[in-house]
Formats: sequence, structure tokens, C-alpha cells
Amino acid sequence: MISKLKGILDSAGEDWAVIDVNGVGYRIFCSSRTLSRLPGVGEAVTVETETHVREDHIHLYGFIDAAEKDWFRLLTTVQGVGSKVGLALLSILPPDQLMQAIAAQDKAAITRANGVGPKVATRILIELKDKVGAMALGPVANLDGKAGETPAAVAGGDTGEAASALVNLGYGRTEALSVVAKAAQALGDGATVDALIREGLKELAPKGL
Repeated sequence: MISKLKGILDSAGEDWAVIDVNGVGYRIFCSSRTLSRLPGVGEAVTVETETHVREDHIHLYGFIDAAEKDWFRLLTTVQGVGSKVGLALLSILPPDQLMQAIAAQDKAAITRANGVGPKVATRILIELKDKVGAMALGPVANLDGKAGETPAAVAGGDTGEAASALVNLGYGRTEALSVVAKAAQALGDGATVDALIREGLKELAPKGL
């Protein structure tokens, strides 16, 4: 399996790029996020890759960082989400925003991706909600015996840190991540960890008090 390529960017198109590695050109399929962050043609480049082998083809998928690769793997475990849909989702939602959308059960954000209808979006939200909680909290997820499947960095720093703080206060990890994700959407970009925690605590407070 080819897990990484390091070479020279030979060419690029709408959803692909060719990387020259010692005279051999490797064609990789990529999200628009990855393509937008590649250097110019003729410049050195390193990408994470995932190899898919089928009876009729061998495809390479390229990612600008390990976080996007981890999310691609996770997304394609969901029934109805193939490689094309996985890349489409990663094209409109970078890892941290995708994590927040799933934690907040934001179907509208998920269905923005080409090829994702309401049924597939619902399946993604249901099947990945608990896994996203583990990803965001990383080592903290061990508090209830359910370790994360991928590094905490996948989820994004401030959101994961705020959710971890709520877990340390005794709240469940999935519940904590859900309220923090909603807080992040409400407060917008630039919200501090403290602000996310305060907003999350307001959401978790018993109603009517």
C-alpha cells in the first residue's frame, strides 16, 4: 500500500493531481481543499495517500494532511459513502467543521456536498456521532473506557479542548462535544476556549432554573 508520496507536482486538474516521484507519475484524486493547498507545478510536494484496490482499477487518493486522510477513512465506513462522496464532503467542510457539523447533527451542512442526499446525511450523522466524540476528546475519552479511534488533532484544538474540560466536570463525552459544537456555531470563528465552555455549560444547565 502506498501511504505517502513525496516528489514534484507535475500537473493538476479539477479533482486530481499528478506527482512525479523519481520519474514515475502518480495520479491522485483529491478534495478541492487539498488541491488549493498544493504548491505550483514544478515545485516539491508531499501528500498523504490512501490506496484503494478493486478488480478493475487501483486508485490513489491524496490528502494535504493526516487529519483529512483520517476523515476520509472514517466517512467511507458509512454505507452509501464512497470515495467520491467522501472527497465531496471534505471539499466543502474541512475536518474541524465536519466534526462540528456531525456533533451538532447539522444535516443542512452535510447535504451541501455533491451526492449527499437526506438519507445519506442522516446515516452519516447517526453512525459517526459517537466516533466523533472519541476523536475530539482523544486521551480524555479513556475516562469512560472508550478510547478515540484517531488523534484528537483531527477534530480541531479549541473545540476538543472545551469538550475535554466539560468531560472533566463530569459530563458525558458525546453530550459535551455536542453542546460545544453548537456553541462554536453560535459564537462563530474566533471563539475562545473559555467562551465555548461557558456557552456549553449554559446549554447543559437544567432548564427552568
